[in-house]
Amino acid sequence: MSKELSKEPNKELSKGQIASLIETAIEQLSYSYVPYSGFRVGAALLAENGAVYTGCNIENAAYTPTNCAERTAFFKAVSEGVKNFRAICVVGGQDGKLTDFAPPCGVCRQVMMEFCSPEEFEIILATTTESYKVYKLKELMPMGFGPGNLA
Repeated sequence: MSKELSKEPNKELSKGQIASLIETAIEQLSYSYVPYSGFRVGAALLAENGAVYTGCNIENAAYTPTNCAERTAFFKAVSEGVKNFRAICVVGGQDGKLTDFAPPCGVCRQVMMEFCSPEEFEIILATTTESYKVYKLKELMPMGFGPGNLA
């Protein structure tokens, strides 16, 4: 956890809150462990309680055990008992240079489906605090499989 933002879950995120998430995600790039790809990714996950959980990507020589920044943030939050989320900001680029958006991989989107409402959860993709796009999870994971499918 690094910061706290507004605890109003149904209120739209302000530009200031989005900028804060982007700045926090960018800070995480320096923690990435990427000796193989050189592609650094940082994430800042906003919980409904206002807490922000951070993550970076962590590579492994065997590739499969590699963990994405988004999942790192989610797993940190869940390991501390937090399971309700509003938004995540994801940034990334080769050698940490943010030249284009870095959308979550399919596995990360599936983890988001486990804990987030596809209609409400927001995914912020950014290169700067001024250059970003906001998507609902359902836009990036149409017809996603989640806990509701097993009810």
